[in-house]
Amino acid sequence: MADEYPLPKFHFQVDWKGTKLGFTEVTGLSVTQEVIKYRDGHMPEMTFLKQAGLRNYSDITLKRGTYKGDNEFFKWWEDVKIQNYTDRRDLTITLLDEAHAPVVTWKVKKAWPTKIESTNLKSDANEVAIETLVIAHEGFMIEM
Repeated sequence: MADEYPLPKFHFQVDWKGTKLGFTEVTGLSVTQEVIKYRDGHMPEMTFLKQAGLRNYSDITLKRGTYKGDNEFFKWWEDVKIQNYTDRRDLTITLLDEAHAPVVTWKVKKAWPTKIESTNLKSDANEVAIETLVIAHEGFMIEM
């Protein structure tokens, strides 16, 4: 293990049930767990008992290049309306090795878009137009 290096983070793929266009960035793969504190009035210790509470998953942000005629982010946004659970999607985000084999996989459950941000426009910029999709979800599992 001492001869191994940490994995680079630039080689990944996202399967979101849309086009196979590559994403430039994925952020927000985090989870926190609430702490439930409890103290019985008869306890001799002057401290709380602590146990695990509910988990809170952060929203995930996906960024990709803007392409002419590609409105899939906006179509998904329009398909998910209040109380419409029909187009929630399971996403698979995979970190790949040099041989393009999966090393770490995040399986995201029942995702839906909460925010879409078009590219910013700037007359003196020399950059690719990037669009952003923020999704809420009901948790993820990590496979290694």
